[in-house]
Amino acid sequence: MRELAIDTTPLRVSRDFRLLWCGELISQVGSQITLVALLVQVYALTGSSAAVGVIGLVQLVPMAFVAIGLGPQIDLRDRRKLLMFAQSGLMLASLLLLVGARMDNPPLVLIYGAAALNAGFMSLAMPTRAAMTTRVIPVELLPAAAALNQAMWNGAGVIGPALGGIVISRLGLPWAYGIDVISYLASLTAAFLVHSQVPIRVDGAKVERGMAAIREGLQYLKGKRVLQSTFTIDIVAMVFGMPRVVFPALAVTQFHRGAEVVGWLLSAVAVGAFLGALSSGWVGAIRRQGLAIIVAVSIWGSAIVAFGLVGDRLGLALIALGIAGAADVVSAVFRNAIQQRVVPDALRGRLTAFNILVVAGGPRLGDLEGGLVASAFSPTVSVVSGGLLCLAGVAVISAAVPQFARWRVGDPP
Repeated sequence: MRELAIDTTPLRVSRDFRLLWCGELISQVGSQITLVALLVQVYALTGSSAAVGVIGLVQLVPMAFVAIGLGPQIDLRDRRKLLMFAQSGLMLASLLLLVGARMDNPPLVLIYGAAALNAGFMSLAMPTRAAMTTRVIPVELLPAAAALNQAMWNGAGVIGPALGGIVISRLGLPWAYGIDVISYLASLTAAFLVHSQVPIRVDGAKVERGMAAIREGLQYLKGKRVLQSTFTIDIVAMVFGMPRVVFPALAVTQFHRGAEVVGWLLSAVAVGAFLGALSSGWVGAIRRQGLAIIVAVSIWGSAIVAFGLVGDRLGLALIALGIAGAADVVSAVFRNAIQQRVVPDALRGRLTAFNILVVAGGPRLGDLEGGLVASAFSPTVSVVSGGLLCLAGVAVISAAVPQFARWRVGDPP
């Protein structure tokens, strides 16, 4: 049991990691409440899964701009100050959503605009925090830190959506957004207390800026097929396999309930991921990490197909989503471990920003794809076809990059 249990050593040995972890846990609960509120609010205003999917589109544009345009700044500036700036912007976005929720008939442009602002600042906060992590713990503890982060994010993903559905149903949307605003005080305080992190400079090394810095980051990826595959396989999984955009429609038309079921469905994915993270003590012993990612993403796609085929049996639907979540967290831990292990610190901010664009941008693009398919056909067709396309994509990547499945710790990326 001790070998299976999550390794908490990074929390014990590093004060700064502990601060970042705890602050992010609290703010992530608020962010997950806001996610439910956004989906429910837009569907209630429009009755359209396509309109819900547009949230993903309006968030994807600022995410791409920030990840590509501002990612190099993470390698040039004090990461602590950047994190505080990003957390302040996230609080502002939630304040705008709170203002809109207090209107009788808020314009969609206000909701979409606040969602876009949230995505932009989140695309700066997440890679900044990830780049800071590698400076506060030893390299051999990176897999354990990745698992702890997954446990934190998915623990918040369990509590936040379930709480959000209850808050929205009983108290209303303003309370949901208000809780999110308050939760950012925790992450701001934690960032303030962390030691400054001025990027490491190699004596005599040229410091690239602007577009040259972006090109330098992309140039590093050139020819590194295994490292590239950690990005592409997650794009496939999230674009085609993440069905959250149809949860509001399924809650009403298939499960004959309301906002609380939307929260349950989102929480089910996080419950599986949370349990998977808590039992991740074995990940450090796995050498063929590329193969582990392939297997995990295949299980994810299969579970999503099963979710789409269970009909109105809510219990089976929650179980299928839980299995998908457990598989997803295994994939995330190994992808993060590979990336953090092989990328040099001088490029880590940029490459982490690219990774966040994939991790967080993929579901947004998936929201658009899933919403359009659901509107053209049905929510069930959207879910099942997405899961099948995920499985097909994994097969294509495995065939095109055979060294990905063969890759072992210590091999070149």
